[in-house]
Amino acid sequence: MFDFEALSQAIPRQTVLCVGDLMLDEFVYGEVSRVSPEAPAPVIAVQRSETNIGGAGNVARNIAALGARCIFAGLVGEDEAGAKLKADLAREKLIEAVLVSDSSRPTTRKVRFVSEHFSTHMLRADWEQAVPASADVEQKLIDAILPQIARADIVLLSDYAKGVLTARVIRNIIDAAKKLGKRVIVDPKSANFAIYRGATLLTPNRKEFAEATRSRADTDLNIAGAAQDAMVLADCEAMLVTQSEHGMTLVARGGEAIHVPALPVKVRDVSGAGDTVAAVLALSLAAGADWETALRMANAAAAVAVGKKGTATVTPAELRRKILPHASLAAEEKIVPAGGDLDAHLAEWRRQGLRIGFTNGCFDILHPGHVKVLTAARRACDRLIVGLNSDASTKRLKGEGRPVQDEQARAEVLAALEAVDLVAIFEEDTPIELIAKVRPSVLVKGGDYTREQVVGHEIVEAAGGEVVLVDILAGHSTTSLVDRARGGKA
Repeated sequence: MFDFEALSQAIPRQTVLCVGDLMLDEFVYGEVSRVSPEAPAPVIAVQRSETNIGGAGNVARNIAALGARCIFAGLVGEDEAGAKLKADLAREKLIEAVLVSDSSRPTTRKVRFVSEHFSTHMLRADWEQAVPASADVEQKLIDAILPQIARADIVLLSDYAKGVLTARVIRNIIDAAKKLGKRVIVDPKSANFAIYRGATLLTPNRKEFAEATRSRADTDLNIAGAAQDAMVLADCEAMLVTQSEHGMTLVARGGEAIHVPALPVKVRDVSGAGDTVAAVLALSLAAGADWETALRMANAAAAVAVGKKGTATVTPAELRRKILPHASLAAEEKIVPAGGDLDAHLAEWRRQGLRIGFTNGCFDILHPGHVKVLTAARRACDRLIVGLNSDASTKRLKGEGRPVQDEQARAEVLAALEAVDLVAIFEEDTPIELIAKVRPSVLVKGGDYTREQVVGHEIVEAAGGEVVLVDILAGHSTTSLVDRARGGKA
């Protein structure tokens, strides 16, 4: 059984040795304003730019983002880009960089020009020397890497064919890891899978797999057949073929193929998604996951990564939201305690141009009347925030013996409803301060109120919002329910 909670607790205890081609990723964002008069090419009006640790360094960043430790070994040139990468890696608390300098080559640098509005890559410019490391640099890499293997729980080779993972470096690492009983995951670039002989798992994409196996790789059945032959050649235990929007297929040696479809997501940028997959696979396997569990973890992580711009990392919270059923996220993801931070939720919803709605109450015992108001409120907006009176506030309003359920219990019941996007607990007698902070586009209450009686209507209407009154469902009252339960008169 897939126990995500246990796995997520085990992952931060792992250490991954990641070896591969380090590069500086730069993204220049702007809008396409016109076609250049000098050439038939678009002109981008640059608005902003950002740089990230890329290539195998992005694998290391993803490992660290999930709370695990990464020993990262790679190669840099003695130039400005190399200095920046060293400085950026030094700021990563969970990454220990073991870098070899090579004065004969530039640090690999990739600059992507991206249309901000459409998230479309218009052009990429590369600075690189994609040749194998020289014999002396190769030996320096081997000498730096081998002592680190004993310190790691698993080894990950991220091959971008830029010169670090030569056949000799690969052979030394895999042989040393096997002697120490360490599994080796390889994200391969070479079409000759035999150079990775003895690795535990290879993770080619469909294009790489088709080229290496000389197969069409167009169906799960074709992939499964070609993978069995390739695993004999590579002497590996399993092979995972990533297929972008078509999901992922994992084939264990001598076993049946496991296919998982891609999770539905709005794709913003596929840069570095393979790095995320490799990182999550390695961590999941190191933490004790079986093949299928590791596959499903990686598939969910890829869905998060491609929904972001640039070479992105994935956090435990994002992975949790993607994997677990929505209702199970209620307490942790949908409840903001009194005085808690609403800003992150509000900023993201406003950035997306969503219409925010608000309603409030004690909701001591949830009944059909409440549900009607909440569902009607959700129909009037894109995201619904429910202000919930705290225990002290409810007691002041309703008297001794109330609330029947404490605020956490009431919040969890509300948060489990599909109509509710966020529950915000407040201590005051009225939600006026909370409404001023949320600044909702629509304020909803039951029809037993008039517009003038709705707390916060002035704030909402002054900002161009509206007040919506929902007809209440007759015969339903929390007070009458409490009286009946206690043997009193309704």
